[in-house]
Amino acid sequence: MSSSDRRRFLRLAGLSLGGAVLAGCGFTPVYGPEGGGTRLMGHVRPDDPKTRDDFYFTRRISERLDPVSVPRYRLGYTITTDSLGEAVSPTNATTRYSLTGNCDYVLRDGGTNAVLLAGRVAGFTSWSASGTVVASDAAEEDAHRRLMAILADNLVTRLTAQASTLPQ
Repeated sequence: MSSSDRRRFLRLAGLSLGGAVLAGCGFTPVYGPEGGGTRLMGHVRPDDPKTRDDFYFTRRISERLDPVSVPRYRLGYTITTDSLGEAVSPTNATTRYSLTGNCDYVLRDGGTNAVLLAGRVAGFTSWSASGTVVASDAAEEDAHRRLMAILADNLVTRLTAQASTLPQ
């Protein structure tokens, strides 16, 4: 057996052993047949968006958890953002900004309105403001879109991690 064949064999054996260890400890894929993530797919209705950031956020939630078919859960959220100048040129012009955001959320039962999960997720991104005014404005808008996707992805990760505790 050549050294490359031996390495391939050991890698496959390690992956098989790792899978067996995970199965033995009760590990279940979140979107697998027994996973809790399937409870969320098509069943989480976010509050209606009120701002452009809210729109980007709810659109990403819908992309990740599928459009609502039967609203089993209601998702309330409050998004806050803050931008801060990070880099200043020798002429005292700000050329780079950071954008931070927080999303406080509450997942409620659609029928009883009982609070099932609540928490906060955070994220950050940045943009360059060294071009024209139009380019800087477009870069800022893109940073907001990216931040809302980050917040939505963090929230979906948090919800799917706790999905097995939700009522069916």
